[in-house]
Amino acid sequence: MEGWKVKTFPSGLSFLQGDSPSVPGAVIIDVRMPGMSGLELQDELIRRKYPHPVIFLSGHGDIGMAVKAVKKGAANFLQKPVNPGELVEVIRECMEQEEKRQELSKEAAQALLQRLTPRERQITALILQGLTNTAIAGRLGLSVRTVENHREAVYRKMNVNSLPALKSKLDGQLHMFSGVFVE
Repeated sequence: MEGWKVKTFPSGLSFLQGDSPSVPGAVIIDVRMPGMSGLELQDELIRRKYPHPVIFLSGHGDIGMAVKAVKKGAANFLQKPVNPGELVEVIRECMEQEEKRQELSKEAAQALLQRLTPRERQITALILQGLTNTAIAGRLGLSVRTVENHREAVYRKMNVNSLPALKSKLDGQLHMFSGVFVE
């Protein structure tokens, strides 16, 4: 009724396999789940540097468990049965925090992109299309070594070391390359 898109998972493992961390949101975790517990899932999310807020909702938690979860970064720990209005308010607060985090992430990516030279932006656009150094060199009339040097400069300036990391860092900023001349 709040207009949020909701996706459920039958276990912590299925969440880890099926969630898309690049999609903004919040995670509601029960303490008792099949396979790994909610606290074990939280530990795994911390290990993976999962970016979204975590809310615990459980009928089996105690004060010590709640304190431990919150100290590890959980946004909240609610006891079942929970007042629906309270749950909605906690989720709303988390979504507002998530929007702010996303905006800061976009600003940081834009600031990094401004550090690129026009040629580096051009090569970045082709890298993001999945072209190899050889293909980029052929398309732009450059040597492969020159493209390699530019790619290294892009990765250094963007603070990444791989194409997946570059795509992740620029998530939501790919529109900035739509007008880049690449022919």
